[in-house]
Amino acid sequence: MMASNAGSSKTAPFADFAERGVLAGLLLMACTVIALAWANSPWADSYFHLWEIELSVGLASRPVSGSLHHWINDGLMAVFFLLVGLEIKRELLVGELSSPRHAALPIAAAIGGMVVPATLYALTNLGGEGAAGWGIPMATDIAFALGVLTLLGSRVPTSLKVFLTALAIVDDMGAVLVIALFYTSSISLGALALAGGTLLVLVALNRLGVRALFPYLLAGLVLWGALLSSGIHATIAGVLLALAIPSRTRINALEYSTAARSLLDDFDRSETGDLQVITSKGQQEALYAMDMVSSGAQAPLLRLEQYLHGPVSFLIMPLFALANAGVDLTGVTGVMAERITLGIILGLVVGKPLGVMLFSFLAVRAGAASLPEGVDWRALHGAAWLAGIGFTMSLFVGSLAFGEGAHLTQAKVGILLGSLVAGVVGWRLVSRAARARTGPRP
Repeated sequence: MMASNAGSSKTAPFADFAERGVLAGLLLMACTVIALAWANSPWADSYFHLWEIELSVGLASRPVSGSLHHWINDGLMAVFFLLVGLEIKRELLVGELSSPRHAALPIAAAIGGMVVPATLYALTNLGGEGAAGWGIPMATDIAFALGVLTLLGSRVPTSLKVFLTALAIVDDMGAVLVIALFYTSSISLGALALAGGTLLVLVALNRLGVRALFPYLLAGLVLWGALLSSGIHATIAGVLLALAIPSRTRINALEYSTAARSLLDDFDRSETGDLQVITSKGQQEALYAMDMVSSGAQAPLLRLEQYLHGPVSFLIMPLFALANAGVDLTGVTGVMAERITLGIILGLVVGKPLGVMLFSFLAVRAGAASLPEGVDWRALHGAAWLAGIGFTMSLFVGSLAFGEGAHLTQAKVGILLGSLVAGVVGWRLVSRAARARTGPRP
């Protein structure tokens, strides 16, 4: 955590998150390799045809139809953005972005990591057919980036992982705004009005103190459908829903502590002597009551975030990678010379580390921020390169910018190559910084 004595308490849950990030990153990598191998195998036709299979969902009288690719990118990815929104809200309330002093460095780094790559891409594609893709190299894939860091083990300070996570979350905020403002089609006012009304219902549920998740999720489904019809990308519904999920608990800390201690006393008094909880009715009742009290003490936001981490990390993101990373590499040398591909590679490999380091240096030099505890400029430089792993969000923005066709293929090649180079260089730099800090392994 950033130089703070309270950091250890804040980072207590972070180890589990980072470990999950390693597994999610490895699974993402495996699905990417599978998609590329499949798309360039003798069975390539089956890969591309699979994602065009039509699926219909809803009532028989009014079904919503779309390709499997559409349901993944517009449907399942809304759940991904719901998790992104929950993480953003939590970070703003109690995490690394809740303190102005702690937030200054990752915010400055993220702004530089968005502005410089987008500028390099825009200059490379000025006046060209690929101009719409300027948002592609702005994003950081938190699963891949954290996975690379965590593979280096305990030699990497937790504060560096927290910094990179906060940077990626600010990146996600920027990506959400870019998608909402610049990657929308024509607007349907009727559907937009329905979305606005549904959002008001969500706000009312929050203000009325509703803590059950089901009403929010039901209204969120209506909001998703309305935005899907409005022209604004449907995945934004996930972020809007996240902002409405309550972050407060039913009881305060003192009430919870008093109730829990009383129930623990009841549990102890109900011991029958055989040390078998299942045979004691009193202990079972105390456990049930304690579960209810603990549920009331946990914010709905945290509950939903915990529920979603597994499905998003180990199902939705890998499935997205499998559906979107497959690209025919025939003639890839020629594709690499295209302005879209070059712009993305420049953005991820040059723009990201340059922007992150430049804006971080300016923030520290101005006295607005300080380096995280245990992190020097060498380690930060490595993390800046890891921020160039765009992958998931970059592929998503690429599909919004170019739809299907040759331009999207060029974008995918740029994303894959740029993310690979940024990841390898970042890993080497962080590894060297860790060795300089802790010495070589015995």
